[in-house]
Amino acid sequence: MRRSQLINTVGFCCTAVVLVIVLVSKFLTGAWIAILAMAVIFLVMRAIHRHYDRVSVEIAADETDLVLPSRVHAIVLVSKLHLPTMRALGYARATRPDLLEAVTVNVDPGDTAALAQEWQDRQLPMNLKVIDSPFREITKPVLDYVRRARQDRPRDIITVFIPEYVVGHWWEQLLHNQSALRLQSRLLFTPGVMVTSVPWQLASSDARTNDPVNTPNKPPRFADGPPKGRSPPSTAPTTPPGTRSISATNDRTHPPLRLPAEQFGSGPPISDTAAWRGRT
Repeated sequence: MRRSQLINTVGFCCTAVVLVIVLVSKFLTGAWIAILAMAVIFLVMRAIHRHYDRVSVEIAADETDLVLPSRVHAIVLVSKLHLPTMRALGYARATRPDLLEAVTVNVDPGDTAALAQEWQDRQLPMNLKVIDSPFREITKPVLDYVRRARQDRPRDIITVFIPEYVVGHWWEQLLHNQSALRLQSRLLFTPGVMVTSVPWQLASSDARTNDPVNTPNKPPRFADGPPKGRSPPSTAPTTPPGTRSISATNDRTHPPLRLPAEQFGSGPPISDTAAWRGRT
């Protein structure tokens, strides 16, 4: 043991002497770069270590930090009634939130009127809320609406469902999902708001997977009714200023939202609210 320590000490001294001689004799010819690089790397690693320590202290939890929200408020962003939107609506209903609403931004009055008419024609069992946007902007009106909902009920958790395309080529990403990415990046900085991306795989994405069971997209249908002892999600929230609501059809007299099953498995269609009430 002593012999090994002696050998290591002699080796360290020799190495240190050689290092000092090289640094002194070659300092002006480039050795200073190595010294500067070592100092910079050392300081960067120390800063990273301090950052991890600070984050660990910040996110440390104990038994008293497990607090359940009063309610779950689900918001589905709607631009058109296409297949990605139908999947997002079906998935949002399957999560059984306490409050569920679809929200669209009135960028073009003609398109909004057509969407509202199609919404009523399809007899979808939830309200479509229209947010006015005088400056044809999408991100800010949605952010303001979500923040108002958060301020009105600070103990609620708000989940925003955003349909998103999954593409197979990098240049397609430049053509799609730009509004969704802007919304996601802004909503992530809002406390009490959860952002859920609902992917829809375009045909070009098939080339990126070798999954033999990969099948074309079709919206799912989900199990019938909520769990026993829990009422169905409410679809008639209070309408804040600057918005208007397109009423959903009467669930007792019109068929429910039906989404064919393929990719997420099969099962009976979503029942209407009347059937839910009958089971609880």
